[in-house]
Amino acid sequence: MPTFSCEDYEEAMINFIAKEMNQDLAHDMNHVFRVVKTAKQLCKAEGAMLEVVLPAAYLHDCFSFPKNHPERSKSSAIAAEKALSFLEGLGYPSEYFDAIHHSILAHSYSANITPKTLEAKVVQDADRLDALGAIGIARCLQVSSN
Repeated sequence: MPTFSCEDYEEAMINFIAKEMNQDLAHDMNHVFRVVKTAKQLCKAEGAMLEVVLPAAYLHDCFSFPKNHPERSKSSAIAAEKALSFLEGLGYPSEYFDAIHHSILAHSYSANITPKTLEAKVVQDADRLDALGAIGIARCLQVSSN
C-alpha cells in the first residue's frame, strides 16, 4: 500500500485555489505561495503536522468577502467549509479535517478566533507574516486605495 503524502495533493490544491479564490490586489496567488512557503518553514521548525498545515495554508483564502463587506468576519468559516468539501472530493484523509478546518478558521484576523493547535498557529503566523515588511505595506496600500 502506498504511503500518504500531503504533498501529492499540492497541484490539485493550487488549481483549486487559482479557480476559486476571490482575488484582489492583496490576495492573489503570490500571496498564497508566500504563505505556503512560510508555513512549510514554520511547520518544520516547530514540529507541526504538514498534513494539516499544507492544505490549510493553500486553501485559507479559497473564499473571502470583499474588505468592506458587512459579513467579512465570516469569510474564514465559509473558506473552511469550502476547503473541506474540496479535500473530501479529492479523497484527502478525513482524520485531518477538524484540524484543517480550525486552522483556516483561526487564520483570519477579522474572525478573532484564537488558534488552539500548533498547526493553526503556524497558518495564522504565516498569513500574518505576509502582511509585514515591504510586501505587506504594498498590499495594505493596494487595499486601502480601493
